Amino acid sequence: MSLLSRFFKRPEPVALPSLEELFQERELPMEIPGLEPFLDVFEHLHAEERVRWADAVAELHRHQWPFPPSWIDAQFEVIPEIVPTWRAEREQRYFRPVIEGLSERIRVFDQVLPTAWLALWDVSLEDVMERALDHLRAKSKGKSFERLPSGIYRSTYGDGLDAARILLPELWSGLFPTQNTFVAIPCEDQLLVAPQVLLPKLVDAIGQALAAPTSERVQSVILQYVNQKLLAANLQDPHPIAQPQRELRQNDILEAYRAQESDLDSTLGVPTPMSLLKTSQGRSVSMALWVEGQPALVPECDSIGFISKKGQPLGVYFRQTLPRIPELKGTSVDIWGPRRQRYEGFPTLEQLERLEAFATPEQMAQMFKNTTPAKPAPPKASAGLTAPPVTGGSSPVPQHLRGQSLGMQSED
Repeated sequence: MSLLSRFFKRPEPVALPSLEELFQERELPMEIPGLEPFLDVFEHLHAEERVRWADAVAELHRHQWPFPPSWIDAQFEVIPEIVPTWRAEREQRYFRPVIEGLSERIRVFDQVLPTAWLALWDVSLEDVMERALDHLRAKSKGKSFERLPSGIYRSTYGDGLDAARILLPELWSGLFPTQNTFVAIPCEDQLLVAPQVLLPKLVDAIGQALAAPTSERVQSVILQYVNQKLLAANLQDPHPIAQPQRELRQNDILEAYRAQESDLDSTLGVPTPMSLLKTSQGRSVSMALWVEGQPALVPECDSIGFISKKGQPLGVYFRQTLPRIPELKGTSVDIWGPRRQRYEGFPTLEQLERLEAFATPEQMAQMFKNTTPAKPAPPKASAGLTAPPVTGGSSPVPQHLRGQSLGMQSED
C-alpha cells in the first residue's frame, strides 16, 4: 500500500492568494472603478494566474489605462493594424515587430490592446490575434485593387485598414504573376503594389500619398515579397531605385526623430535638428546641426554640422568619426524609437580637425541664409561645391558615403 500511495497520492493543495493580499503587495486600492466585471474571472484562476491577473490590474492602474470591454463583446471587434515600430514603442501597448520598422498591434473597437487586457479576459494572445486576422480577412471579401494610369495597383477597401492587409499576402501577391512583387504602405488607407519594372512609378505614388496624406503616415520604404516573406527591398547600387529607396528610408527615420523631440526631457539638452543633403554625386546624406552652448541630444545620422556660440559655421563632419574625440563622451538617451547620444561638451577647433570632413566651414556658410544660432534655417546648399574626399581603408565612414562631396539639398 505504501508503494501504491506514492503514485496515487494527490499533491497538497496550494493556498490561493487572496485579492486583498495581491492588492496590498502592489499598493492598489481595494475599490477600483471598472474592475467589478472581472472579479468573477479572478475567482476561477489558479495561483500563478491570479498573480498575472493582479499584475495586469496594477499595470492598467499605473498607466491610467481603461479596463477592457467584456470579452463576449470584444471578440467580435478585434482587428489588426500596422504602425511604425517607433510609434508602437511610444504608446506602450501590445505590439509585435513583423517587418523592419513596422509592427503589428490589435485594435478593440477604437482602442489599442494593452497586454494587460488578456489576463483580465483570461484568453491567450494567439487566440486574439487569430480572431483579428480572420476579421480582417472577412472585411476584405468582395473588394480588390484599382489599376492606376501608371500601371501600379492601389487598394480600394475604403475602411482605413489597407496597410494592415500586408498581413494577408493572398490578397495582393498574385496581382503580377511570374514577376517580383513590391509593395508600399505610405499611409493607413493605402496599399500600393507594383512589379519591378514599375518601381519608378511606385516611388512617385509613395511621394504623392505622403504629400497629401488622407490618414496616419505609416512607412515610405519599399517592401518586397520574396519566398512568401515580406522584407524591406534590398536595392543596392547601381540599381536605379537604390538612391530613392535610401531617401525613403532616411525620411522614415527623420519622421521618427521629429516625433521623438516632443517627448525628450528638456532638462537633458537640446535635440539637434536634422535634414537631408544631396551630394554632387546624387546621394542623400542626413545631417544634424549641433550648436555650441548647451548639452546636445545627437541622433544617429550620417554627418554633423557644427555651429559656434556666435553662429559661425565650423564645418560638416561625418558622425561615424566622432569617437576620434575621446574627450567628448556621449551617453545614451533613455527614450523610445531611434537612438540618441547626449553630449555636454562641444569640440574645439583642434578636435574637429581629427574628424573626416564632408564640407568646410566656408561651404557650410553658403548653405545658410538668414539663420540664427538658436534656430538654424533649413540648409540650402549651393551646386558645384566640393568637399575633401574621404579616403583610407580604415575609415569608419560607411562605404556608400566615402568620397562624397556636398551638392544640392534634398527637397525632403
